[in-house]
Amino acid sequence: MPKVLIVDDEPHIRYLLELTIEELEADGVLLLTADNGETALEIIQAEKPEIVFLDVMMPKMSGFDVCNAVKSSPDLSDTYIVLLTAKGQEFDKQKGQDVGADIYMTKPFNPDDVLNKAREVLGL
Repeated sequence: MPKVLIVDDEPHIRYLLELTIEELEADGVLLLTADNGETALEIIQAEKPEIVFLDVMMPKMSGFDVCNAVKSSPDLSDTYIVLLTAKGQEFDKQKGQDVGADIYMTKPFNPDDVLNKAREVLGL
């Protein structure tokens, strides 16, 4: 069963992402959520989702740190990570690339872009 993890400390952003991606549940996709980086890393290690939509600024562990930990782990390095952030400066994008993010999306994001990226990565 393909898995998608949504990670954001803002409940309304998590909810918007869930609403955006929930139509993939009809294709057998399991949606997982986390509200901080530490929990996200635990879920990634246990569940091995194919794609993670990961906020950058979060409590306990930043999205940059989570991404770096995942991409540095041989068992998890093929996890597709989409960093989502309100920070759109070039410095932040470069830092996202440096920690291994597959793509960097700035908020506010287009829900269609999120859904299309999930479909592409999951091969749906």
